[in-house]
Amino acid sequence: MPLIEDLSSALEARQTTARKLAENCLEQITKTDGQGANTFVHVDHEAVRMQADAIDQLRQSVAQVSPFAGIPISIKDLFDIKGQRTKAGSIVKNESPVAGIDAVAVGRLRAAGFILIGRTNMTEFAYSGLGLNPHFGTPLNPFDRQSQRIPGGSSSGAAVSVTDKMAIAGLGSDTGGSCRIPAAMCGITGFKPTARRVSLTGAYPLSSSLDSIGSIASSVSCCAAIDAIVSGDAKSLVVDQFPLAGLRIAALSNYVVEGMDDQVANAYQRTLGKLSAAGAIVTDLALPELDILPEANSKGGFVAAEAYTAHRTLLAERIGDYDPRVSSRMLKGQDQSAADYVDLLALRSNMIAAVDARTSIFDVVIFPTVPMIAPKMSELEDDADYGRLNLLSLRNPTVANFLDRCAVSIPINREGEAPVGLNLMGETNGDARLLSIAKSMEGLLSTSL
Repeated sequence: MPLIEDLSSALEARQTTARKLAENCLEQITKTDGQGANTFVHVDHEAVRMQADAIDQLRQSVAQVSPFAGIPISIKDLFDIKGQRTKAGSIVKNESPVAGIDAVAVGRLRAAGFILIGRTNMTEFAYSGLGLNPHFGTPLNPFDRQSQRIPGGSSSGAAVSVTDKMAIAGLGSDTGGSCRIPAAMCGITGFKPTARRVSLTGAYPLSSSLDSIGSIASSVSCCAAIDAIVSGDAKSLVVDQFPLAGLRIAALSNYVVEGMDDQVANAYQRTLGKLSAAGAIVTDLALPELDILPEANSKGGFVAAEAYTAHRTLLAERIGDYDPRVSSRMLKGQDQSAADYVDLLALRSNMIAAVDARTSIFDVVIFPTVPMIAPKMSELEDDADYGRLNLLSLRNPTVANFLDRCAVSIPINREGEAPVGLNLMGETNGDARLLSIAKSMEGLLSTSL
């Protein structure tokens, strides 16, 4: 898959054009096994071509332009784009007003010269880790379309758009793994920044406590480039490889390693061996605090409480138009009292402090992004199976959101094997350092080996 830095160099050297890159993506959207229609909910081909032509004209007339001018990027359907309707994956929003201005993250990408290739499909209101959407279809996982495996969610279309070269990168959100889960299941890279670093203005909310704006791309450096722009923090764009020899790695030994399927377990154990052989100091670390998360979230946690607060009027008026697997989870927010919510706030604060103290001696914390490979659609037909697998897909990546940390998922499967992701978790606001470590591990853990 093409890298942002390579395309930037090619554009600067006049070896390609923005129009050519845009046409390549539009062609993939049109022809890729018919999946373009499920991957995108909106593509304005002529508007894309106009963006590309304007950038090509700018490059011809101006000595220096943004290095990203002309790079196609997809935008998850929960971000406002001026003149377009933000549906957040739901028919409930079919008649909502069009956006008057871009979301902050989108506006920064546009200002940097990225071509907005289209709006990508997603789980309705971003409330699931599996990526299914009964309203607009579900894009199938490019790894194994014959078996009809899911893409992961909620940024399902974002991941498929990158994997199938319909876009060079995808802007997504991550409330409990929504960038990292589909990245792991599709075999690419997904980044969740420390939430406060990127403005949520203009992004349809799911959980104000946990929402963050991230990216999906083919490499760590690509995600770093997107993050530098949407966060306004140029430091995260500079990704120097971090020495692996002597790197202090905490490999979590409880909670996140339970119930791994054989393919994930084998890839993970192989990865630990490679890291140790490279000179990293890998230490098993138990975090007993994590074991209380299921009970703490038994009433739906922050997401149910905050999503229900935002949707309670719409639910009362139009519950029949919601995906029932989404509305049923939102309605759990009714069961939480103010005391429950305040207790959860206190528990989170105490857990962050306790875990920070336990992990402060390490450079990075690692564990499998998702403990299973992408399930088949047929495995999700029963609501009970859907619920079980959804919770399993969210269990591991949610740890970073709950702890208010940055995290990135990189692929660790061998070429030809089902995609498996490794989640690297950094400190709060340690985004640049985490990306540097991830860059080094990415080189070691190449999927071709």
